[in-house]
Amino acid sequence: MSARRLWLAAVLGAIAIAILLSLGTWQMQRLYWKEDLLATIDRRMHAEPLALAEAERLFAETSDVDYVPITATGSFVHEGERHFLATWKGQSGFYVYTPLKLGDGRFLLVNRGFVPYWLKEASSRSAGQVDGVVTVSGLARNPLSEKPSSMVPDNDLAKNIFYWKDRDVMAASAGLPDGYVLLPFFLDADSSPNPGDWPAGGVTIVSLPNNHLQYAVTWYGLAAALAGVMLFSFAGRRRRTKR
Repeated sequence: MSARRLWLAAVLGAIAIAILLSLGTWQMQRLYWKEDLLATIDRRMHAEPLALAEAERLFAETSDVDYVPITATGSFVHEGERHFLATWKGQSGFYVYTPLKLGDGRFLLVNRGFVPYWLKEASSRSAGQVDGVVTVSGLARNPLSEKPSSMVPDNDLAKNIFYWKDRDVMAASAGLPDGYVLLPFFLDADSSPNPGDWPAGGVTIVSLPNNHLQYAVTWYGLAAALAGVMLFSFAGRRRRTKR
């Protein structure tokens, strides 16, 4: 190998090592961010429930109430329930989102829980359509600002099947009165049983993969391996030139 090619290989190798090290460092930064996020979620989920007014104030200040325990009191508008396609405990079916009319006339969309396919229609689970004033406890969930991915189908309003949680469209298609006011987040109901056992609450899933350390070790390992190969090659060339 000529001296010119040797220097070119050294420069390219150094660039490659720098890129691999930067990828490893980025994954370490992601690791710290993910660990902090998981700790925040765990801390929130085990905190004392907030009154609805406190949750509203927190959302107004931070735009983030995800996984904060809250309680809300009102009456369900069962004829406005919306159905979000979901799986739970190995079954396919729907999460039932029902408007809860609060005492001040505003509305909150409540994920009451899961029903299997054959219980999609409310008439098939009439025992669970509770009347009157109820108090619902669970976890607040942030709204989505847009469809999560172009791979997600569009919501089918004609069939009342939602593939992503478009809070505004859910409410607009629920037959609420003109001029209704909707709280800016969802409530996922806890596992307190409903009459007739359906919907089955407590369906909130916290599953955030945390493989960043593994990725960081991989990138750093590749950088070390490349550096070793380069040093071995250059040392071998140096020995040959001394002969």
